[in-house]
Amino acid sequence: MMLTGTVVNYYTHCQRQCWLFYHKINLEDNSEDVRVGKIMHELKKQDKDEIALEGIKLDKLTAEYVVEIKKSDADLAAARAQLEFYLVVLHDKGVNRKGRLECLEKNKQSKSVHTLILTEEDIRDCKTQYQQIEEFLKQELPPPPIRKPTCKKCAYFEYCFI
Repeated sequence: MMLTGTVVNYYTHCQRQCWLFYHKINLEDNSEDVRVGKIMHELKKQDKDEIALEGIKLDKLTAEYVVEIKKSDADLAAARAQLEFYLVVLHDKGVNRKGRLECLEKNKQSKSVHTLILTEEDIRDCKTQYQQIEEFLKQELPPPPIRKPTCKKCAYFEYCFI
């Protein structure tokens, strides 16, 4: 089973969304937020900073940082988990960097930047979590929906609640 940064992000954000996405129940084509994210992704590709490496796509890699760019800081924990995943994958390949999370909109005002440095203990904890995610994804059925304020903007809202 190959995890991706998106799967780790979704697991942190909503385990039901993670399971549905991983099992190819894709309702994201109807989501305005997903469309905006895809446009941002295409614009980043034009900058030629994006790097694809064995199942991960890095927005930018510098001598010091792995940079992940998000539209907003709406779910920092999930974005951080995704960036940690990239840092761990690179660490295992002998590439050690700090993480830099850039959120283009901070409460609709300005860009926010968050720096992340993983310790060896953090890396071990992340790997334990990745094993838990892999086991979770083997379940035959998704977990039941849990209504949260963020659900209203989710591409899976109708699937879960209507």
